[in-house]
Amino acid sequence: MNKIFKTLDEQVAILKEKGLIVEDDYLAKEVLLRENYFFLNGYRTLFMKSSMEKKFVAGASFRELYGMFNFDRQLRNILFKNLLIVENNLKSILSYQLSKSYGIRENDYLNPENFNQAPDRKRQVNDLLNKMKRQIRANADSHTATSHYRNNYGYIPLWIAVKVLSFGIVSELYIILKSRDQQEVAELFKTDADDLVTYLPILANFRNLCAHEEVLFDHRVQRSIEDTRFHELLEIPKLDSEYIYGKNDVFALLLILKQLLRPDDFKEMIKEIEYELNLLDSKLSSISIGKIMDKMGFPVNYLELERMD
Repeated sequence: MNKIFKTLDEQVAILKEKGLIVEDDYLAKEVLLRENYFFLNGYRTLFMKSSMEKKFVAGASFRELYGMFNFDRQLRNILFKNLLIVENNLKSILSYQLSKSYGIRENDYLNPENFNQAPDRKRQVNDLLNKMKRQIRANADSHTATSHYRNNYGYIPLWIAVKVLSFGIVSELYIILKSRDQQEVAELFKTDADDLVTYLPILANFRNLCAHEEVLFDHRVQRSIEDTRFHELLEIPKLDSEYIYGKNDVFALLLILKQLLRPDDFKEMIKEIEYELNLLDSKLSSISIGKIMDKMGFPVNYLELERMD
């Protein structure tokens, strides 16, 4: 069945028919016009009686629905700026380590022999290096620093080239490094190389989700992180011997950032998230903030994470 166009009045009427309290029709229509009915509707399941009975719970209001929408937006903004910090750190550390070990010209640092030589990695190495060359060529003229180096020196050093490489490309670059290079980079992040191999694709996934303003709070990634000491210290409950929070959810992202961010940056991030959760809590009446935190994978004592070493 094809979808048909609905006017703003019709969109508001649909919400009301499903039991949503709309306190101000004019405000609701303005929000729907600016923010899009489809995207706002991405949060409706929180306030529905069930997946089968697609009616809002008693007392659910447009104010709550819009509050949840805005909370997720602020959460994206908070996490995105911290993901950018990690991205910049990774690019800087990787370019330093590879330039130190292999040289500063493209033919030096993009030499396939510098990377994992396992037969099952050969295709991945060649494909990624070709992607890097294409991204550098395609973006060289649009960035002042890259065009300056190419025009004045005839090459683009890696510490400049990384500025035009995506986080996904740089994450994969780490994965194809030789083990000794992986370990040197991981030590600078004060973490384990195997963990960083797991963390980087997860960070890239969340980074892209935040950049494209997709629903974040209940997002799950395909690959789970290994159990950390923080899971145990926070006494996160288990189900069938698996921790129920902090494995592939937003809280798992926080556990990764706990390990990769500077302590002051992490502390500030936690304070900002706490503020937004408290603000959302003040707007909720038909459901509890606990329901939101459960979807995010946040244990009730999540604030203790900031004080842990």
